[in-house]
Amino acid sequence: MFRALRRANDRRRHAGGEYGWLFHPYTGDELVAIDCETTGVDTRTAEPVSIGAVKVRGDRVLTSESLDLRLQRPATLTGDSIRVHGLRGIDLDDGESLDEALVKLLDFIGNRPLLGWRLDFDLAILNRQIRPRFGFDLPNTGIDVAQLYHRQLRRSVMEPEPRAQRFETVAAALDVPVMGRNTALGDAVTTALMYLRLERAGMPERQEA
Repeated sequence: MFRALRRANDRRRHAGGEYGWLFHPYTGDELVAIDCETTGVDTRTAEPVSIGAVKVRGDRVLTSESLDLRLQRPATLTGDSIRVHGLRGIDLDDGESLDEALVKLLDFIGNRPLLGWRLDFDLAILNRQIRPRFGFDLPNTGIDVAQLYHRQLRRSVMEPEPRAQRFETVAAALDVPVMGRNTALGDAVTTALMYLRLERAGMPERQEA
C-alpha cells in the first residue's frame, strides 16, 4: 500500500517534468533484466559497484542491447571487496560517476517492466540513490524471477529446500548457462534466460515490484 501511494505521489509531482514519461503505462513488448553488484547485502548501507541491464523481446535476450556500468570506487570498497567482486582497481578508478550511470540507466530501461533475481534488493539499492537525485523511485512494474521459480517449485513439492533456491542451483535446474557469475551484466543475462525458460513452461506472472 505504501509503495503504491508513493508511486502515485511521484507520478503527480513529475507528470510534467523531464522524466514524466517514465510514469506512462508501457505498451511495448520488451522487458529489461537488471542486476546490481554491491559493497554488501544490507540495502540501508550497501553501495552499487556495477549495474547491468539487458533487454528481452519475445523469446530473445538482446545481448546487443545491454548496459554494463562500472562505477567509480565507493569509499566503502576495500581491496578485499574488489577481489570478491572480480573487479580490478583500474576498472573502478576509470569507472563512471554514479550520477552519470543513473542517467544512463533511466534512459535505457525507460518505462519497461523489469526482471530481476531478488528484484526487491536491486530496487532498494537503486532507489536509495535515485530518489535523492531525481525525486522519485523507479515506477516500473517488475517480475521477481526467484519468486516465480519458488511458486513453480511449490506446485511439485511440499516446501522447497533453501539450497534449491540459490541462483546457480536454479539456473542448473532450468538448464540455463550461468553467464559471468557475480558480474552485473552476466547475472542480468542469466536472470533473463531463466525467466524465458519459466515463461516457456507456461507461467508468466507479472507483479508490482
